[in-house]
Amino acid sequence: MVSIKYLHQIQALLLSGFMSFIMSGAITFINVGLVDNFLKIWLHAWLLAYIIAFPTILLVFPFARKLAMKIASK
Repeated sequence: MVSIKYLHQIQALLLSGFMSFIMSGAITFINVGLVDNFLKIWLHAWLLAYIIAFPTILLVFPFARKLAMKIASK
């Protein structure tokens, strides 16, 4: 197990993985359809998206959390 002090990084790792996987699959399907090498194209798109998504979530998450807490507290 990983220490609770790394919760933010673990959340970012998981969220960026799930979201980039789903979104890259959907966008790949929209752009190329169900072609023979769909899985290869999708996984390549996912890897690139994940590389961008993980640091982006690390940067944006604190702001989004503060904003969500302001919205939810009203």
